Amino acid sequence: MTNWEERLKLYDELVAKCSRFERKGKTMPYTSANGYMFSQMNKSGEIGIRFSKEVQKKYLEDFNTKLYRSYGSVMQGYILISDEMLEDLNHVSKLLDESYDFVMDLEPK
Repeated sequence: MTNWEERLKLYDELVAKCSRFERKGKTMPYTSANGYMFSQMNKSGEIGIRFSKEVQKKYLEDFNTKLYRSYGSVMQGYILISDEMLEDLNHVSKLLDESYDFVMDLEPK
């Protein structure tokens, strides 16, 4: 795995591909909208993106990945964006946009 600073640059590059939102947070980078976080980068430099339970289950299988963990806890609804997935940032940016649409459809917090 790359170091945290390199992964942060990659996460910023990913978020920059999506014009409807921007990255927040200094020590724990994340994106949020409508009162919900929908992506984040943990202290290990792993990136997680949030989906509905149904989509999460489908993507866990489709992308052969696992549940995303941050600070020792499984993050409900999130999948781990694997190193292999990050080789195609354009595809992952579409997933991030899909996640944004998901939280925008939720009841605002």
